[in-house]
Amino acid sequence: MPLRIGFDLDGVLADMEGELERQAEILFGEQVVRTPPGDAAPVAATPASGAGEAATAASPDKPDPPEATPDDGLPLRRLRLTSRQQRRLWRHVESIDAFWESLKEIEPGTVARLSALAADRRWEVIFLTKRPQTVGATSQVQSQRWLEAHGFTLPSAYVVQGSRGHIAAALGLDFVIDDRPENCLDVVVDSRARAILVWRDDEKLLPTAARRLGIGVVKTVGECLDILTQLDAAPAQRPGVVDRVMRLLGLKEPANA
Repeated sequence: MPLRIGFDLDGVLADMEGELERQAEILFGEQVVRTPPGDAAPVAATPASGAGEAATAASPDKPDPPEATPDDGLPLRRLRLTSRQQRRLWRHVESIDAFWESLKEIEPGTVARLSALAADRRWEVIFLTKRPQTVGATSQVQSQRWLEAHGFTLPSAYVVQGSRGHIAAALGLDFVIDDRPENCLDVVVDSRARAILVWRDDEKLLPTAARRLGIGVVKTVGECLDILTQLDAAPAQRPGVVDRVMRLLGLKEPANA
């Protein structure tokens, strides 16, 4: 049977972090972006609850204590923002017409390669995201347009909430590719799908439990596609191929065995 694969968008295929940094620099100046990584306070990649409420006054030269990152937020390590600046950044992003269509591709050419592989191998690919709404078309439509513009024909994109594992189980996915360890953990706990974590950071920062819990780890989406292609080999080749793929992912036993 053809593989059924779920791909996260932001942080896997689309460079949301880079565009948020650019918008933050427009609003607040380059000093909020060019802070040494170890000194940066996290900013959520989706608006925190109560984003429209009045912010508590803060010292202009001292950031507020870091707020807890929402369940669907992504820490942006290269930004140093106060709570008020975080809320202002997201109000600004929400006011940009077709913001999600403006993002760059992290690995140029990967979306088109994925489209070609899906057509050739008859993979069923679904794109998953938690993008908030902005001015213009819905986040779903903007995501579909972005994928088409980068070479994926007739993309299926869904703006989702809740556990990625429950989604993977409901859709009968074989693999889910994500850049967040917690989403991958949801997949291995709540479904029979294999989770593959795209981890571009220092290997030393990788959560130690990731591989122990059956989460595969790759450096790039390109590497992930190489592995999926090997896994999707002819039936007669599969026993040896599966063993090799497991070694490439740093795993010993199948997930949910």
